[in-house]
Formats: sequence, C-alpha cells, structure tokens
Amino acid sequence: MQICGAKWMAINDRMDIYMTYTLINYIPFYYETIVKARTPSLIMGKFVLMRHEKALVLILSPKVFTKYHANIVERFCLDKGLEGNWDAQHKSYSILDTAWSVAGGGKLALDATRKTIKFFDDSMAYGKFDASLLRNIIASVPDFQGYAIKID
Repeated sequence: MQICGAKWMAINDRMDIYMTYTLINYIPFYYETIVKARTPSLIMGKFVLMRHEKALVLILSPKVFTKYHANIVERFCLDKGLEGNWDAQHKSYSILDTAWSVAGGGKLALDATRKTIKFFDDSMAYGKFDASLLRNIIASVPDFQGYAIKID
C-alpha cells in the first residue's frame, strides 16, 4: 500500500480550520503485490474519505480489489488493527472506535497516460463525499501533481 500525507491544509476559505491528511492508495499494492503485474494505466476504482479527530484519510482502491466501499473500510481496519463489524445486511462496515467516521465515498477513474483523475458518484453505504475536502487533499498529493482533476 502506498501512503502519502501528514500535511496541514486549510479546509475553508477563512483559513482558520486546519487538518492533516493521509492518502492510502491500494492501487499499486493490489497490482504489484497481489496480482504481481504492472499497474495498468487506466484504473476504475472506488474511494472513501474518513475522519479521525483533526485528520482526514483518503483511501483509493481498484474496483477489482474492493468491490464495495465497505470492503475498503474493512481492509483499512484490518491494516490498522481497528475493530469493526458488518451491519445485519452486510452492506456497511462500521469502525467501533467512535473517534473514526466515514465521511462519504464515490468512484474514481484514473488514467495515468492522459494524467487525469475523476472522482464522481457516491457510496450507497456511506453517502456523498465532501468535494471541497477532496479537492484540497488531491491538490496536495505529490503523486497527482500535473494531473487534470475533475470532481463531480
């Protein structure tokens, strides 16, 4: 898994609320470690945006690795040693530590050849993401410098 982050960023126009962010990118982990193949230049995936006190965590994952947003949350919990559980319908995964919350999710289309990344749609389990928070995180991530970023 690829991790970037821990940078302070302003999250509003008045510049009076600051948060750190972390990007966790399961895309290279899935292709290079699990599949043992080169990462394709075009990736369709999903993402979730999480909060922990004054920190944001953006988690990207290819759809072939985590079919549902809840699978991303479950994977994150397993990696971080956080306890959680599935709801009765097995549609969402909740983190038991109340300091953590899922702040929405959506889909992504990443084209490394054209240097574009698009974030769109929402999560049936966790709702719509906050576009302004997402925009601030993505603009700060070195891996996406020079990319055209579209958020719908």
